[in-house]
Parts: sequence; C-alpha cells; structure tokens
Amino acid sequence: MKVLVTGAAGFIGSHVSQKLLDRGDEVVGIDNLNAYYDPQLKQARLNRLEKYASFSFRKIDVSDRSAMEDLFTRDGFARVVHLGAQAGVRHSLQNPHSYMDTNIQGFMNVLEGCRHASVEHLVYASSSSVYGGNESLPYSEQDNVDHPLSIYAVTKKANELMAHSYSHLFRLPTTGLRFFTVYGPWGRPDMAYFVFTRNILEEKPIQIFNNGKHARDFTYIDDIVEGLVRVLDKVATANGAWSGKHPDPATSSAPYRIYNIGSNNPVQLMDFVGAIERALDKKAQFEMLPKQAGDIEQTYADIESLKEAVGFQPATPIDKGIAEFVSWYRSYYDHA
Repeated sequence: MKVLVTGAAGFIGSHVSQKLLDRGDEVVGIDNLNAYYDPQLKQARLNRLEKYASFSFRKIDVSDRSAMEDLFTRDGFARVVHLGAQAGVRHSLQNPHSYMDTNIQGFMNVLEGCRHASVEHLVYASSSSVYGGNESLPYSEQDNVDHPLSIYAVTKKANELMAHSYSHLFRLPTTGLRFFTVYGPWGRPDMAYFVFTRNILEEKPIQIFNNGKHARDFTYIDDIVEGLVRVLDKVATANGAWSGKHPDPATSSAPYRIYNIGSNNPVQLMDFVGAIERALDKKAQFEMLPKQAGDIEQTYADIESLKEAVGFQPATPIDKGIAEFVSWYRSYYDHA
C-alpha cells in the first residue's frame, strides 16, 4: 500500500514508518521538524528511514492548508496514519495556541485530504489524557471523557469528535487510538524517562512530582507499533447494533472506532525509576515536588476491545523495555 505517515520524524511516527517499510509498503512521511525538541534527533530518525527506496519525505506542516491539499491531490494514498501533533501536557499550559493550530487545524486538513482523496482508512493518535478527571479504573472506551484536565487533552477529544463527523457525513473509515505513555529507543527528550536517564547519568537530581504518587500504563514502542499496524489493516466499519438510544461511545452507525492501546499494567513511578536505576547500575538523587497542574494521577488501560479486534497483546515488561532504551541512549549520546 501507499501510506501517508504524518509526524514521520517523531518518536512513534518513525517507528511506524519503519515497520510499514519493512513489510513492503510505500511510505510518504511528512513533518515540520519544529524545535519543540532537538531537531537533530528528528533528523537522525529520518536518516534511518531514508535508507529505504520506498520512503520519501516532505517537510510540511499539517496546519498548512494549501500544502496539505497539494499533498493529497498529487500523491493519493490508500491509507493514512496521522501522528503529527503538538505533544505534551505541560507545554500546553504555556503555549495553548500551538495546540489549536497543529492539533485542531492540522487534523481538519488531514480529514479533508482523506475525504477528497477517498482514503480507505485513517488511523490517528488520540491519548489517555482524554480520560481527564475520570477516576474509574481501568479506563474503558465506554467511560465518560467530558472532563479534560489540559488543553492538550481537549484537542485530542476534539479530534475524536471531528473524526466521527467525517465518518458519519462522508463514510470515511476512521480509527482513533488512545495511547498510554509510550516509551523506548528514539523517544522524546521531554518525556520523564528520558530526563530521568540523563540526570541520573549526569549525577543531577530528578524531579518527582506528586511526591512520587503517580502510576502510568507505560507501553513499549514495539508493542504500540504492532498494535497500530494491525489496526491500520483492519478498516473501521459501522456497528450494526449501534443505537442512539443507548449509544456506545467507542463505535457508531458510521465506520468509526476508538480503542485504548496500552500495556494494561500500571507501574508506580518510583518502581519505574527503579528500573532505570537497574539498567544504568546507578542510583538516582531525588527532588520531591507537589502535583503539577494538568497531571493525571494514574492511567490504566482496559485493552479488551483491541485484543478482540486485532489480537493485540503487549509483550514487553518494564525492565526489558527500559534496558533497551538505556542501551540506545548510551549509544546515541555516546554516554558510557
């Protein structure tokens, strides 16, 4: 297939692109290569992809309407994986407009492109952050998601609503994946595990918010990619049993699906730090701090729907995943 991957220079996008290329798909990757974090890391990810003859890259911002229209008109895609977004809960507290530009306007441009190009299936990144103030665990796709705690979460819920409208109006098959704390090699430097590793190696204290009383459903990148590609291959269909009298939030009478994608195994933050210490064979120094605005105390994914749909089964324990990340980190940054 010919597949468009937005955010192809990003953490998840670069891994997904490589998986698709390895199995023989043609991939067109786009990214704006912005400076939210180190552009050299983004370029290094792209360098790995550009070794494939079936990969081509375009420097395009998804919020650029005319560039996106030209892209879809010129290339034509069988399927689209939309991972290009402004990420980060904390960054959204200081720079909310960038989230509106990229995550809302950019997603509208992707939807319009898919509609007019008759794309077979759009798979896009949502987030566990949509669960917001919900305290029912594990998080289920059946839960209410009307109480987001950050602008980032607002944009991700908006994406799900926008996708549904296009699935309903234009019968565009769309599937949203609510990612749960993805980690691994080639990751994002703004993520906690990345910062922890760097500071421990440099013998600097690591900041622990909420006094360590956080738990996350950490999910290794290879598991995420495997699940995403399986979903891409399973085109969303309408739920024939769907009823507006008793609506199922995760399906529709339109070709629309929402799935959690996580490890289904929340890990306490201090246990996660312990895994990093073991992989580095080095102890951390701590700076204990109160909870930050916008933070969710615990995430925990119910993944039964995704298991049933595509046989998704996360297989990477924390110690193994962290060891893989630390090995990559030492190699990439030449840090013995």
